[in-house]
Parts: sequence; structure tokens; C-alpha cells
Amino acid sequence: MVELLPNILTFSRLGLTAIFLTMVLRVPYVENKALFLDTAFVLFVIAGITDLIDGPIARKLNVASKFGRMSDPLVDKTLICGTFICFAIIGQPKLFDLPDNALRMVHWSIAGILVLREAYVTVLRHLCESHGINFGAVASGKIKMFLQSFAIGTVLIKMAHVQTAYWGHWFTTVTFVIMLVVTIVSGLTATRRRKLKKLPEEIRA
Repeated sequence: MVELLPNILTFSRLGLTAIFLTMVLRVPYVENKALFLDTAFVLFVIAGITDLIDGPIARKLNVASKFGRMSDPLVDKTLICGTFICFAIIGQPKLFDLPDNALRMVHWSIAGILVLREAYVTVLRHLCESHGINFGAVASGKIKMFLQSFAIGTVLIKMAHVQTAYWGHWFTTVTFVIMLVVTIVSGLTATRRRKLKKLPEEIRA
């Protein structure tokens, strides 16, 4: 039973993700938004903690597996991409005095970039793992995940407590720019990983 703990944590994070995304979509219809968003923030942090500990636990118990390497990032992508899609649906975060059309373009562009990056890396991961090549997380991917999570937390706190503060607009904008740059760079870095050199020529082409 103990050896199943990492996978249990991963699937519990999937359940927390479903609840969290539902809460984000419900934000426009809630009266006490601050309390509701603070609760969603705590839920998001708990989900993040399970992501931090499931990998080390798997290595500590010596039960790291191909299934874990595949399912863990998929759940992470569902949480991150799903959240930014939900943000786009509800039209958050508000940035400066941008008109609604411009905001929609910003929100959906951010969600689109994240989804495309994750889809691209997921394809690479499946190709590598199908050929017996370990494609586990590396430093650039972990930094990317941290910044994306930080950006989500920033939006939640902004909506709950500093919706119209000018500094909040700037802080969120700078956070998004840094997140997008690192997201794109980490996606490009994935194509240069040394282990890809071990792929058959027709896969690398």
C-alpha cells in the first residue's frame, strides 16, 4: 500500500484540480468573493504541495515508474492550463483600463501559448517514453511550473483583495510576462535535451 502513495497523491491532485477549476468558474456568481477566492487559493496550495512531495516520495520508496512520469505532468498540465482557460472564460484578471475585447485577446493568447507549449512537450515525452527513454522533469520545467503557479496565485489574490489597485495591475502584468518567457524557453529547451539524441533518426527528424 505504501508504494502506491505517490500515485494516490497524484490522483488526489486531479480531484483537487476538478474542485478548484469549478470554483474559479463560479467566482462571478459568488457574493463574498474574497472568502471564496481565499478558499480556492488554499485549495490550490494544497494541490501544489502534493505535486512537490509525490516525486521525492516515489524516489525515496524506490517506486518511480513510467506511469508516474507520464501521469504526474499530465495532471499538472490539467491544473495549470485548465486554470488559465477558466480565467479567460470569466475575464480575469482585469488589467489597467483595457477594454473587454483587448482583455479577451490577452487572456486567450496566454491560455493558448500555455496549451500549445504543454501539448508540444507532452508529444515529446510520449515519443521518448515509448522508446524507453526517461523524460522526467528537469530544472527548466520545474522553474516554469513554479512561475505558472505563482501567476495563478497572483491572479487569485488580485481578484480577492486588490482588484483595482494600480500596483496590482503592474505586478500581475510583469508576472505574466516573465511566466510566458520562461514557458516558451523551457519548451524550446525540451527539444535540445541530450536524451533526445538517443531517439531513432526518424523520430528526431
